[in-house]
Amino acid sequence: MTHLDAARPSPAKLTATAAEVAVRIARRIADEVGCQPSQVSATVALLDEGSTVPFIARYRKEATGGLDDTQLRKLDERLIYLRELEDRRVAITQSIDEQGKLTDDLAKSIAGADTKATLEDLYLPYKKKRRTKAQIAREAGLEPLADALLSDPMKDPEAEAAGFVSGEKGIADTKAALDGARQILMERFAENAQLVGRLRSHVSSKGVVQAKLVDGQAEKGAKFSDYFDYSEPLSKIPSHRALALFRGRNEGILSVDLTVDADDVSPVKPAEKMVADTYSIADRGRPGDKWLMEVARWAWKVKLALHLELDLMGGLRERAEEAAIDVFAKNLKDLLLAAPAGSRSTLGLDPGIRTGVKVAVVDETGKLVDTATIYPFQPKNDVVGSRAVLLALIAKHKVGLIAIGNGTASRETDRLTIDALTDVPPANRPIRVIVNEAGASVYSASELAAKEMPDVDVSLRGAASIARRLQDPLAELVKIEPKSIGVGQYQHDVNQTKLARALDGVVEDAVNAVGVDLNTASQALLSRISGLSDTLARAVVEHRESIGRFKSRKQLKDVPRLGAKAFELCAGFLRIAEGDEPLDASSVHPEAYPLAKRIVKACGRDLRQIMGDEAALSTLDPKEFTDTNFGLPTVKDIFKELEKPGRDPRPEFKTATLQDGVEEISDLKPGMKLEGTVTNVTNFGAFVDVGVHQDGLVHVSQLADRFVDDPHKVVKAGDIVKVTVLEVDARRKRISMTMKSQVDYQGQRERAEQDSRPANNGPRGNASKSGAGRAVGSGGRGPSSKGSGNKSSGDKGDTGGGNSAMAAALAAAMNRGKK
Repeated sequence: MTHLDAARPSPAKLTATAAEVAVRIARRIADEVGCQPSQVSATVALLDEGSTVPFIARYRKEATGGLDDTQLRKLDERLIYLRELEDRRVAITQSIDEQGKLTDDLAKSIAGADTKATLEDLYLPYKKKRRTKAQIAREAGLEPLADALLSDPMKDPEAEAAGFVSGEKGIADTKAALDGARQILMERFAENAQLVGRLRSHVSSKGVVQAKLVDGQAEKGAKFSDYFDYSEPLSKIPSHRALALFRGRNEGILSVDLTVDADDVSPVKPAEKMVADTYSIADRGRPGDKWLMEVARWAWKVKLALHLELDLMGGLRERAEEAAIDVFAKNLKDLLLAAPAGSRSTLGLDPGIRTGVKVAVVDETGKLVDTATIYPFQPKNDVVGSRAVLLALIAKHKVGLIAIGNGTASRETDRLTIDALTDVPPANRPIRVIVNEAGASVYSASELAAKEMPDVDVSLRGAASIARRLQDPLAELVKIEPKSIGVGQYQHDVNQTKLARALDGVVEDAVNAVGVDLNTASQALLSRISGLSDTLARAVVEHRESIGRFKSRKQLKDVPRLGAKAFELCAGFLRIAEGDEPLDASSVHPEAYPLAKRIVKACGRDLRQIMGDEAALSTLDPKEFTDTNFGLPTVKDIFKELEKPGRDPRPEFKTATLQDGVEEISDLKPGMKLEGTVTNVTNFGAFVDVGVHQDGLVHVSQLADRFVDDPHKVVKAGDIVKVTVLEVDARRKRISMTMKSQVDYQGQRERAEQDSRPANNGPRGNASKSGAGRAVGSGGRGPSSKGSGNKSSGDKGDTGGGNSAMAAALAAAMNRGKK
């Protein structure tokens, strides 16, 4: 062992133990989630042993201190990131130690790094890289020259360089020697973690994102016209604008650059001065000052600026994606938890003109029992025959609900239905509802739909799906990939792995919040239950088919491959109506049955009599029933469940009343007061369907008579709202609406022209022309990210393809309502 090896710190002493890492992670997550580290540690232990978020949220409240599913999802997401951070910390420490370059100070800096970016800054000088110009210069023996000039500006660069000229080493003259020394110092400056950190903060606060139209792309990129000459501070760009910029760049329409200090008129720009100050470089008239200042300037322009642009623009994209994913997740949750119309025979209509209106009837359980195709519109115009078919199906199956898809010809189909229902006695007249059909076509062509309806035409499957969606939105929507449901914002442009993980979590939480009937739930629905994989869900369905129906939750233990852990995780969310055990119809977990029966016994009445009787438990004190296994939160949950067994957290079913005669965008006039359904909520407002085949935008500034910072605090997808039409642009399919009680039309019109432009641009983006600035990068193009969207395909939340609603709204609402 050499003296150097003996003196080198051991990585075992410089990296934290597993226990120390766990404590550090728990403390950090606790600060972010808003709880105690002990709650985080308990939750992490449960997650590591295989427990799911819904199970922990519902049945392990004592352990977690009552963390809800939202907190638990954030905890789980942060746990993944922080564990990856710790793994990277260990790898970097070990790599630098193996190079013999790990010092106590460096080890402490690595141990204290709290982000992946900071870690990578520290690792940069030690990272294995391709042979650089600086490395070649070092090999030629030029590092002493670089050190000499940096340490003593009194030395004349030319004179010092003369001593390093060597044809044998490939240094032809003093210029080559000084070029090599400059490369060495530039690399050294660019790898100074503290300097990079300070510069990152400077560019983060002072940087400006600029976009320009790529020559010859004006016509192709018309939907990005508001960004053809655009600039906005990096720190102020909202997520939807950032994603629009990135999409425009990816499609080759826009060039996007990050500039800093563009308006600074100083001879030495602030960023360059930060580099110079770090190494005590200043132009005081000494022989080496001018050369050193040039090195600092080139280090910024050539090395640091590009690195920071990639870093910060990547960070902007990451933050924008997280915001977009959050918007999608909130909308999806609201849509999944929309009120079910209930178990009634339902007739589904999938409107079409030339291809006809597809008709499907499903019974109370959602089973397809009848189909037809009618042709009330051009070219056949068989109105009489179509009415007859509808009336016959309504009478034959005692239809209680009619679900009409909101795609092309939906209002015409609705009008046909209204006319047909005049022949049905009021007492027997079904309730008709316009249903969002987003994703129905995706389901229709899926393998799952083929299994459920093997001998049914694809188009008729869509009508059946629309009918089922009215009966129980959750049960039907779980069959469709979440991205196809149409409540997102730029879903095609975000990290697909993160998006899928977030949306899967939302679906899982929603399904388990409601619970499912074990004897009627589809495989798709069961696969979303805590502890049940798709394989186990299929096994449950097959076992159910073999035994007829489950009579108790205990029978789940007989399902092949469904072990004790899976039973623990799923049992409480699976309900059995009219089974052998009354508690099986509730959300009380089988592990707590003894406790529930002890509570019932204290009432002195039969379990079946108590369940659903809110007054029966009013005289009991929940605290009297706590023990070493079950704390007060669980006891209170059991009390609530006994009072209202199997309670459904979803709201009461309501429908919007669409105004007669308002069926096309051309029918809308400013001042009209309408009722509609919220179809999508974004960071800049809410989209509302009032029955004209084009959703209108209620900008965030128009959602309420008070200031609104988050539209989700006011409305959610599926809400029935009253709106007033502000402006209509039929040519560009733009509808502006308000939910305010008082409407200032004149002020609204005056603001509309300004608000159609991006922030900070003035008339057509003059701010971006105020100074050329030094671009922090080139704004190169990334891979193409294509998305399609229209009302019928269910992609209203995406501005790609034919989605004029979101694209137009983004342009019209760029800066409206800023306070």
